[in-house]
Amino acid sequence: MEVLDKTINSYFDVWLGPRDPRVKGWPLLENYTPTFIFSVLYLLIVWLGPKYMQNKQPFSCRGILVVYNLGLTLLSLYMFYELVTGVLEGGYNFFCQDTHSGGEADMKIIRVLWWYYFSKLIEFMDTFFFILRKNNHQITVLHVYHHATMLNIWWFVMNWVPCGHSYFGATLNSFIHVLMYSYYGLSAVPAMRPYLWWKKYITQGQLIQFVLTIFQTSCGVVWPCAFPQGWLYFQISYMISLIILFTNFYIQTYNKKASSRRKEYQNGSTATANGYTNSFSSLENNVKQRKQRKD
Repeated sequence: MEVLDKTINSYFDVWLGPRDPRVKGWPLLENYTPTFIFSVLYLLIVWLGPKYMQNKQPFSCRGILVVYNLGLTLLSLYMFYELVTGVLEGGYNFFCQDTHSGGEADMKIIRVLWWYYFSKLIEFMDTFFFILRKNNHQITVLHVYHHATMLNIWWFVMNWVPCGHSYFGATLNSFIHVLMYSYYGLSAVPAMRPYLWWKKYITQGQLIQFVLTIFQTSCGVVWPCAFPQGWLYFQISYMISLIILFTNFYIQTYNKKASSRRKEYQNGSTATANGYTNSFSSLENNVKQRKQRKD
């Protein structure tokens, strides 16, 4: 394993140049192999997990989901606060910020971004809970692509550009995750579900996040500083891929669903009472469908 690690590291050093010495010896950052193995295991579980659960009863996971989502909400809030204060303390330039002129604030950003990288490993649990609860419809191409790539991307970011212009996307994403994981945590409590109305707006916020990140990253291309240009071009490309996938998800989830509901209403197939859709009829149909299933 040690020989393999040295070989891989030598290729990365030739390809990407010398690493940032400030993260030398940090947990999981010394070698790429652990991150790669975690990613492969994640994909194997995504593939084999639903097969294993096919003839088993779904797990509720309600209690652990509340704790898990609360924990990620607090971690995201901590990262957002630390990133914002670190950027202000270091006097970061919005248009382009290199990785060595922020002084002690750079180290603060690096420490927080390590937690951001590590949180991408924790977030693999999102998918595992879907599998255990047999919510396989939520394990989409977008979901797997986003989770599998983020851990790997941030391993490289942490080794070569662990501060400076790298802060912006992580800051916005941490804020969005405060909203997202608080929503999921509350939705695990049945009594709270009628009061949760902002799921649709979380996806809209994610799309706005990607657009803003592209804009801020592009500023570093137009008004360059000592931050490596290759990383900026990669960031823009990755954000574009997320915009495409998230836009497709938004259309499939909300626009088509709204259109389908309008058609059902026009055809008289949707039972209504006092202007609200009667969810009991649809719930009854779902129960019947589940009884008919052999799995």
